[in-house]
Amino acid sequence: MVSRAELPTLLLIALCYGVFGAATYLAGSEGGALPVMILALVITLYSSLQHEVIHGHPFRKQIWNDALVFPAFGLFVPYLRFKETHLVHHFDPNLTDPYEDPETNFVDVLEWNKMSFLRRLGHKLNTTLLGRMTVGPIIGLGGFFRDDIKALLNGEKRLVWHYVQHLFGVAIVLFWLVTVTKFPVWLYVAAAYLGMSILRIRTYLEHQAHERAAARSVIIEDRGLLAFLFLNNNFHAVHHSHPRLVWHQLPKAFERKRAHFLKKNDGYYYRSYWSVFKGHFVRPKDGPVHPLWSKEPESLRNMRMGK
Repeated sequence: MVSRAELPTLLLIALCYGVFGAATYLAGSEGGALPVMILALVITLYSSLQHEVIHGHPFRKQIWNDALVFPAFGLFVPYLRFKETHLVHHFDPNLTDPYEDPETNFVDVLEWNKMSFLRRLGHKLNTTLLGRMTVGPIIGLGGFFRDDIKALLNGEKRLVWHYVQHLFGVAIVLFWLVTVTKFPVWLYVAAAYLGMSILRIRTYLEHQAHERAAARSVIIEDRGLLAFLFLNNNFHAVHHSHPRLVWHQLPKAFERKRAHFLKKNDGYYYRSYWSVFKGHFVRPKDGPVHPLWSKEPESLRNMRMGK
């Protein structure tokens, strides 16, 4: 049985499947801008639902949860790898650590000094919201796959299954597109990339560099379309404090203990995503180099890098 609190999650998963099927089938071989936009929104919501599933929703048995989001609507990121790295990310003492946090965008100054001009340029562009939405997916995927290749070469064989499972998930999507709907594959790839771009709005400033781990996660008090697509993960400090709390309970949890959470995260707060766009669409919030990590003694950095 599923608790009443989990029913909205199940309904949204069903909605994603239904809209995905209808948008691709009705658009046919012509595709079009409207179906691409609809699919991008569906892929964004589906990715947020995958995040919800990782944290144990809607069923008690995780294998059933994983099965719900098996098809790779997003195409690019293997679900099992996302699951593994995201759970590592939830060890809050390592948040924003350039080496220990798999989801950080900060780099160590020593690594920065070794980068080519083009890599530095990419990271600098990635510090604005505009850059995060345009080149951010390429930079993120590049780092993601680079780390996985290194892990595979170092003998981490479980990653093979992660990618085999992902290829099956992609095959399901492609089979539907090619044999049932005739929807242009290249347009679907564009929709998937656009979905990743929308997701980058959420991840842009989720975490800041701060001495205290509890002050590294943001609160964006938004309840509009983006908050829905992100399943209220904009209340990110609440999510990191209570990662098992179901998505539709996050805003109420913040309202009940508003002062507590804002004190805990040292006032790292935005009123809405509109305020984020106004402040950082073309103006960086942070630099690429971790501002606190670069203050560590070089000997300590070398030790943590295994040198």
